[in-house]
This record gives sequence, C-alpha cells and structure tokens, in this order.
Amino acid sequence: MPKMKTHRGAAKRFKKTGSGKVRRASAYRSHLFANKSTKAKRHLRKGRLVSAGDLKRIKTLIAYMK
Repeated sequence: MPKMKTHRGAAKRFKKTGSGKVRRASAYRSHLFANKSTKAKRHLRKGRLVSAGDLKRIKTLIAYMK
C-alpha cells in the first residue's frame, strides 16, 4: 500500500498544536464587515480548535503534518 498524501487544501487551513490538537480559523471573516460589530470582528480574529466530531476526519487529511 502506498503512503497517504497530505491533502494540500486541508494543510493550508489547519495546523497542529504541540499537544496534537488541530487549530482552524474562524468562519464569517471574509466580507460584509459593515454589518458586524467591532467586538464581533475582534473575536473572529482568534483561532479555534476543531470540534471532536470533525477531528478524526481532519487528522487523516493532515496525517504527516508537523
């Protein structure tokens, strides 16, 4: 069986933390900022952790990422 390849689209969107968890960026960040409050925009800057339900699927996509 050949090696799995890292999914390049996922590699650009997710990063692993030191403890092995997976980080992601917040959604709703690309446009329509006039409708969002300053507080909402500030909170969207912060990254999030991938939810437990998606974690297994994403970990297989980025299997060889450091």
